[in-house]
Amino acid sequence: QVQLVESGGGLVQPGGSLRLSCAASGFMITTYAMSWYRQAPGLERELVATITSVGFITNYADSMKGRFTISRDNAKNAVYLQMNSLKPEDTAVYYCNARRYLSNYWGQGTQVTVSS
Repeated sequence: QVQLVESGGGLVQPGGSLRLSCAASGFMITTYAMSWYRQAPGLERELVATITSVGFITNYADSMKGRFTISRDNAKNAVYLQMNSLKPEDTAVYYCNARRYLSNYWGQGTQVTVSS
C-alpha cells in the first residue's frame, strides 16, 4: 500500500524553526519528484518546494526562498523540509507529494502553527 506520512509539525513562535519529515512506504521515491505543499484555511493549496529525482534540483516558492530547504534521502525513502525564520503567515497544513508521470501521491498533512 502506497503511503506518505508527514511528521514534525507543531506550534512554534515567530522566528522559530521546524523540520518536517515525510516517510514513504509501498514504493521507492528514487524516481519521483518530491514536493511539499501547504494549505492555509480558506486558501488554495500552494507549492512550497520541489526536489527532482535526477540531480536533486530544488525549486521554491518566492516567499520561502532563503528560509526553507527541501532535501531527500533516497536510502531512507524520505524527504524533509527545514523551515527557518517562520512567520505567522506560514501557518498551514503541510503536505508531502510524490509525482512521476501519471502517479501522484499525497500524504495526510501535518499542521504547522506559527504564533506567539
